[in-house]
Amino acid sequence: MRELEGKVAIVTGGGRGLGRAHALALALEGARVVVNDAGVEVDGRGGDGGSLARGVVEEIESLGGTAIASDLDVADWAAAARLVGLATETFGGLDALVNNAGVLRDRALVNLDEDDFDAVVRVNLKGHVAPTHHAAAYWRERAKRSGPVRAAVVNTVSTSGLVGNPGQSHYGAAKAGVAAFTIIAAQELARYGVRVNAIAPAARSRMTDTVPGLAKMFAPPEEPGVFDPWDPANMSPLVAYLVSDRCEATGRVFSAQGGRIQMFEPWALGGTAEKNGRWTLEELAEAVPRLLRRA
Repeated sequence: MRELEGKVAIVTGGGRGLGRAHALALALEGARVVVNDAGVEVDGRGGDGGSLARGVVEEIESLGGTAIASDLDVADWAAAARLVGLATETFGGLDALVNNAGVLRDRALVNLDEDDFDAVVRVNLKGHVAPTHHAAAYWRERAKRSGPVRAAVVNTVSTSGLVGNPGQSHYGAAKAGVAAFTIIAAQELARYGVRVNAIAPAARSRMTDTVPGLAKMFAPPEEPGVFDPWDPANMSPLVAYLVSDRCEATGRVFSAQGGRIQMFEPWALGGTAEKNGRWTLEELAEAVPRLLRRA
């Protein structure tokens, strides 16, 4: 029996790249998949009316799997509700949500305009929160009727939001928000039997192709049969595991690249400077450099 037999999963941004790989991997493990992709360009503009999502559904069906396509806007609150409803009404339930949809508009902070900021934060942060909110409401109702569910959310973060990357202050802020959202949602939803984790994938994608030099570095190997460390499909077994019943982890952020998996630790307190009373500026000028030397 396949690991995800009988389960229902939604994959956002499932029309290409990482999302396509995740959708295929979940379907091959037996899940019935809602492939959602608005088909926008990497900067969030345009749209293909769902043809990319339908293409992935055809791939899944050709492999003997079951899937349906959707082109709903995951950052629209009402559309995100319809997406969850599409899964539950078509397949009779929902067991996993993989939030993968994202856009990119790299700008140095001094060149960043409001439209760029709003578009990037809207899709990359709100586009995680909105589907998760509606899925969580569905799981809460299920838990009230029949006890804790066995459900899971997998979010997508980035090292830009965890360790920083110049030119991506807005994208990094959104992804750091997703990491914090993951931890808090895991704490809130545990009572219903829902696990929430995130992955920070390092793989070839439309986004990496926009960064000077990365397209060449991430290119597939020319020699046949050689392991491709940047293949987006390398990330998908981890996603399948995180939504499976074998996984007990929650509130965690995993880094994945090629055959390597690591775990990010959340913000932690470092060195301490303390006095019995209020600090003066002169005292801080001596104490803070000592803290920095311990970092």
